[in-house]
Amino acid sequence: LGWLKELDTGGCLGVSFGGGEPTLRSDFVDICRRAAQETHLAITFTTHGHRLTPQMVGSLRGFVHFARISVDGVGRTYEEQRGKPFVSLLKAMELIATLSPFGINVVVNERTVVELDAVAELAQTFGASELLLLPQQKTSKAASIDGATSLALQDWVSKYRGTVRLAVSEAGALGLPTCDPLPDEQGIQAYAHIDSSGMLRANSYATAGTKIGAAGVISALK
Repeated sequence: LGWLKELDTGGCLGVSFGGGEPTLRSDFVDICRRAAQETHLAITFTTHGHRLTPQMVGSLRGFVHFARISVDGVGRTYEEQRGKPFVSLLKAMELIATLSPFGINVVVNERTVVELDAVAELAQTFGASELLLLPQQKTSKAASIDGATSLALQDWVSKYRGTVRLAVSEAGALGLPTCDPLPDEQGIQAYAHIDSSGMLRANSYATAGTKIGAAGVISALK
């Protein structure tokens, strides 16, 4: 909360809580409420949705400006990739739609790219205001999106005629159009990632970073 207040004073526009899964924290609701009450930041979070309850959503309502829920494929594909029941995801989407404007995230790989029509249909059915495409990035558990899948994604975007707004992660956009609202701020000046240990990095995939010390988060950014 101290870092958020410092960032707020420094002109930061918003904070997004991610993970892992942010709702695993027992004080997650309190963090969101205090951040909304004590700063001018836009408060957002990304969740798999399976820990959401009517009570949690009710407590967050009014203190979250935008939420995102991860939908990596539909039906069996989702269950095999996420290890959770698809029917439970649908219930979570009903809940999150009552919280705030929300978007759907989908990690695009060779399995999910063929189900983008179904995911887009879900987004429209549940009233999502955004469908965020996240081309799969290399991690210790997964490879980067391959060339054939990247081409299939570009083809799908070019033919998309749905009503839900599309967005794409700048990481791995691979020829897709991106929006650059702050052209004079590049890289870490426009966006940074702080993990739960207080390590500040250029993004969540970066392996190197700077520990936030007593001098504060702005000092670490510089």
